[in-house]
Amino acid sequence: MSGTRVWCDGCYDMVHFGHANSLRQAKAMGDYLVVGVHTDEEITCHKGPPVFSEEERYRMVRAIKWVDEVVEAAPYVTTLETLDRHKSEFCVHGDDITMTADGTDTYHIVKSAGRYKECQRTQGVSTTNLVGRMLLLSMDHMQRGDQEYQVDKDRSSDMSSDSTTHSPWTGVSQFLPTTQKILQFSNKEGPKKNDKIVYVAGAFDLFHVGHLDFLEKVREQGDYLIVGLHTDPVVNRYKGYNYPIMNIHERTLSVLAYRCVDEVVIGAPYSVTAEMMDHFKVSLVVHGMTPIAPDVDGQDPYAEPKKRGQFMQIESGNTLTTEMLVQRILARRMEYQERNRKKEQKEMAAYEAFIKSKDEKQDED
Repeated sequence: MSGTRVWCDGCYDMVHFGHANSLRQAKAMGDYLVVGVHTDEEITCHKGPPVFSEEERYRMVRAIKWVDEVVEAAPYVTTLETLDRHKSEFCVHGDDITMTADGTDTYHIVKSAGRYKECQRTQGVSTTNLVGRMLLLSMDHMQRGDQEYQVDKDRSSDMSSDSTTHSPWTGVSQFLPTTQKILQFSNKEGPKKNDKIVYVAGAFDLFHVGHLDFLEKVREQGDYLIVGLHTDPVVNRYKGYNYPIMNIHERTLSVLAYRCVDEVVIGAPYSVTAEMMDHFKVSLVVHGMTPIAPDVDGQDPYAEPKKRGQFMQIESGNTLTTEMLVQRILARRMEYQERNRKKEQKEMAAYEAFIKSKDEKQDED
């Protein structure tokens, strides 16, 4: 492979659009992106138990549109040997600090060797933050009514039992959705003239390997896949509780990050109408094997595609659901609260040391 090979590594737990955005930026710095993913054992040792298994994380990262190659069981501390073995010129990471269990910067070796570049961390999303939303079981993150276009400003420290730590990297959540961000994630080309266009709609909340398996099977039914995302109030109507965990803006970027998805309809109507099918030139509408809740008027949301003979249900072959994912976390609530607390304390100590060294340097100057 000619051109510049770039290395990224990480846990990529509960793979979200923040991870995808860092990979997008890393790919833009070179021609070929190699991503190392850590094992469950390594992550448990340094951070606490991951939510997704290593097999799920390998699968999810491979499917992100900017990733060319995945290296399984990558070492937690990035070494020059790792970069050389995978013919990567340099390593890219976000502008936050990642540390081992004993507080060592995991990138200190490649930084010293001048083979490290930084990309901008996506504000307002982290695995810690998402885990916390599930532990809180609140509905504050949703975009609805007067708050529909406001940004989420919760602190992830509210999600641990210790509210004294406020890490500048994990602690403040403020995801600012912009048209530029959506454009960066979007595919630049529309459907070709004779493409068979397939449409599927849903919540796709906390995008996981079950969603991925399903969408890849749906994509096989045609040439161009459009995913309709329901608004937060609509999802809450048929899911209940504090769903969706991720708001409409966050779910849009999460879905767009995967190469099997060509286009997203943001805030798609719950019922698939004739106008919508004609506008997008949809040949086939697909739903999974989960029960179909009627629309607010009691009507079948798929009545129109069924009438046209353009509706089918597909088995994903994966039983994982968002609800099951949340249960994984709630079942280990205390472990995850402790994980969040320790992570924030460690980051806070590192941040204070960083500020202190910067102040000392200024005094010397």
